[in-house]
Amino acid sequence: MHQTTGNWKLGFLLALSTAMLWGVLPIALKLLLDAMDAYTITWYRFLAAAIILGLFIARRGELPGFKQLGEYGWRLMLIAVLGLTGNYLFYLLGLDFISPGAAQVVIQLAPMLLLLGGLLIFGERFARMQWLGFAMLLAGMALFFNHRLTQIFSGLGEYTIGIIFIVIASVTWAGYALAQKQLLGKLASEQIMLAIYVAGALIFFPAAEPVSILSLNAFGLALLVFATLNTLLAYGAFAEALDHWEASRVSAVLSITPLLTLLFMYLISTVTTLVQAEPVNMLSIGGALMVAGGSMLTALGGRRKLKLDGSAGN
Repeated sequence: MHQTTGNWKLGFLLALSTAMLWGVLPIALKLLLDAMDAYTITWYRFLAAAIILGLFIARRGELPGFKQLGEYGWRLMLIAVLGLTGNYLFYLLGLDFISPGAAQVVIQLAPMLLLLGGLLIFGERFARMQWLGFAMLLAGMALFFNHRLTQIFSGLGEYTIGIIFIVIASVTWAGYALAQKQLLGKLASEQIMLAIYVAGALIFFPAAEPVSILSLNAFGLALLVFATLNTLLAYGAFAEALDHWEASRVSAVLSITPLLTLLFMYLISTVTTLVQAEPVNMLSIGGALMVAGGSMLTALGGRRKLKLDGSAGN
């Protein structure tokens, strides 16, 4: 059983760094969508991650072998591949219709769906505090979208489609995470992620337009580089945080990610017109706080520790 170093200050700083990276990522992706389509962005992200992680693993002599997977293992790998590739794509498709802040609030469903999947598949149990956290999250979402509820439920408009895409992204991420949890008994997490990145690059290549990178200006190119490196940087900080601090406490810090996105949107909107602050009222602010609090309560309310890589919607 893994033992943390007990250096909670370093663990906290690393977890906060991860939350900040994931908090600013949807803003960068939203801006990038103005110059490049979702399929091409996703292809570049998977391709870069596959190359960088592949070189890192190869240098350590730990390239994966798949003979030990067996038929069941290959099925799990297929679910993991389709789950994470679907998550990346549907999150971007949703961002085309809604704001980064709204997307980050909705994507908080992903870890909750993972825990619910654990209840159904692995027979795990929620503690009372976790059920309370789940209820807080759902209530917080209703409050956050209070000024858009009529728009969301009045028909299949663009905003509703965006919400649906993000919900699908949450479902696919939970499927990936549940499959990866079982694959960890056969492969190391880095090996699983490398297989997913390579498969993702192959899956999205037919729909991607790689030459569109030539039409990007310096700002657009910087956004693409940041988006492709963000997953690896955030994962590195996340993995290191788990080495120094308990997984539940790391997860609790990551629960503030949607709040950071809302804050970053506001700060950036004060210096440029490229990003607009999230249109919120007091109920929306209270709802966002409840979403973060519900996620935090669910993370701290249980004792299970899941070793998962990647990020929902990132």
